[in-house]
Amino acid sequence: MKVLGESYEHDRIKIAGNFIYPGYVVMGDAGSAMIDCGLNILGPQYLASLRTLMGDEENLEFLFLTHSHYDHLGAAPYLRRNIRGLKIGGHEKIEALLAKESVRNRMASLSEIQRAFFPDVGGDDVSFAPLSLDLKFSGGERISPAGVHCEVYSAPGHTADSLAYFFPEIGALFPGESIGVPEGRDGAGVQVEFLSSYDDYLKTIEKLASLQPTIICMAHAWIFTDDDAKLFFDNSIRATGTYKKMIEAALDETHGEVDKTIELIARREYDEKGTIFQERNAYVMNLAAQVRLIAGR
Repeated sequence: MKVLGESYEHDRIKIAGNFIYPGYVVMGDAGSAMIDCGLNILGPQYLASLRTLMGDEENLEFLFLTHSHYDHLGAAPYLRRNIRGLKIGGHEKIEALLAKESVRNRMASLSEIQRAFFPDVGGDDVSFAPLSLDLKFSGGERISPAGVHCEVYSAPGHTADSLAYFFPEIGALFPGESIGVPEGRDGAGVQVEFLSSYDDYLKTIEKLASLQPTIICMAHAWIFTDDDAKLFFDNSIRATGTYKKMIEAALDETHGEVDKTIELIARREYDEKGTIFQERNAYVMNLAAQVRLIAGR
């Protein structure tokens, strides 16, 4: 089954906030854990959703971050300020990254571009701030948040600090963007997401596929289950190879000029096809990293 997150029903898995930038909440017998928390400007939405889901936001004990991009940890400082006792876990590199004012300012500017799509987010203080982690992961950790067993996997390739969270008791995988993102209005395509390493990205897809999850809670919009979950891994591996060849062909077409290659691909893949729903500035920034990676090979 492939379904938009807003329509998905599961006893243990709920969605806080906006399903495009979901905060997945795993409901346990002894509490709850949330995976990712999207844009900082959506912080009040996450908080309101948590109150609806749990009656009291302080029943959320843990917040786990899949990686350091602004649209996956943006609301973490806001939730920390507003949920007493919340424990935040993520890759050990995140603290040092968010300690840099230039990084926080860049994240804030990317988030503000999105405000036009979410005009009713309110006027709360959703500013970025340095973030201390209560739990620092590097992969291999085994924990039991909310009384449900969780395995933490290093998942590099999209970013060097990417992590995936697997809950074997319910067969649910929360990979962030480490295996790609469904593309198109029907989620049938794959938006390839290697940014830090092409080789590591492929290895991560293969490693997480070996877990054989029956539920994949995608980073944006979609949830895949059963045969569709397996199929996404297969499609992602195939799409990654095809995407690399497309970049190589575009580099040949521009005689290796990286900037012209970025412009060429952005026009063809983003502007003309119209199947990528990521905000354009963020898309181009990611595309630039991908083109430079392949050019460097």
